[in-house]
Amino acid sequence: MMLPFLSRTGHFSFLNNSFEDWAAALAVAVAAMVAMIGVRAFVLRRIEVATRRTHTRLDDFVLAMLSQTYLLFMLVFALYFGSTFLGLTFKQETFVTRIAIGALLLQAAIWGDTGLRAWRDQFTVGPVAGERRASSSVLCFISRLILWVVATLMVLDNFGVNITTLVASLGIGGVAVALATQNILGDLFASLSIMLDKPFEVGDFIIVGDVLGSVEHIGLKTTRVRGLGGEQVVFSNGELLKSRIHNHKRMQTRRVAFVLRVAYGTSEELLSRIPQIVREIVTSKPDIDFERAHFFSWGQWSLDFEVVYHFRSPDYIRHMDAQQAIFLEIYRRFQEAGVEFAQPLSIVRLADPKLADTFQRNVGTPPAGPSFH
Repeated sequence: MMLPFLSRTGHFSFLNNSFEDWAAALAVAVAAMVAMIGVRAFVLRRIEVATRRTHTRLDDFVLAMLSQTYLLFMLVFALYFGSTFLGLTFKQETFVTRIAIGALLLQAAIWGDTGLRAWRDQFTVGPVAGERRASSSVLCFISRLILWVVATLMVLDNFGVNITTLVASLGIGGVAVALATQNILGDLFASLSIMLDKPFEVGDFIIVGDVLGSVEHIGLKTTRVRGLGGEQVVFSNGELLKSRIHNHKRMQTRRVAFVLRVAYGTSEELLSRIPQIVREIVTSKPDIDFERAHFFSWGQWSLDFEVVYHFRSPDYIRHMDAQQAIFLEIYRRFQEAGVEFAQPLSIVRLADPKLADTFQRNVGTPPAGPSFH
């Protein structure tokens, strides 16, 4: 009777492979294991050094993901490499291959899960961590759930399980849930869009339609804005993204335009001096870039000059202080130069001079005003 570990020639044999074949396979497996451990340590060390030199988050994510490379999966891969030096049957080779592919899928899922959690954790620090944590946690949970569902289905399919019915059931259930909660899901995805695209953040001063105020909270379903009157205005995230949003906090410079109305009857010499007077006043103020000042319109009761300048700060209070200083200086210089500001008036012409005399006796002498030619 022949022993199971001896071949017909009397040599050691196990699973139809000689001692030399097993020794070679073991040597390859050990070498592969040592090589993968060395490569892992080298790559992690280089990436860790790179993270200290850069301020980007991508290398931090890669470092966190690769640090979760488990020795168990590396051992499985090493054994698979060693098995290629053995003479295995079709069933044995298929089983080993499936084990290796399953381990690779699980390791890839762990890398992805680690990267998603590291991405979520970046929103737990900073002044607006509390406002972003809810949206980032929900998005991370959904992404991790999808990742592990897909990984599980791929592992089952790798081991020969028919997943067609399961995938169809998940698809039908997902459609039913989406239809039942489409409004909620719409606001949820709008919240995620606000978080990712960042059209505004907490603390920004925005204008939406006729509502002006500062953003106080960005939630999963609603965004809350504190209006100028002190009231809190609540927007649905979906409706908010459909509106045109003016974000004043991200304003680099503020363009200011105003009109000076000068009385009819002002001499040509004074009219020609007004743009230069305004230019001197505006350019003398700090943080202001003068653009133009022109006599641009014949009004019904005034000669109109348009003045435009740019204030190099988005701060509204500083802008108003600078504008007030400009207005006061213009008022003083116009008084010194004898330039009269226009006042709304109307002229009534009577066809019968006798009616004019009657009107003057009843109304009285009109107040003095600028003369007309």
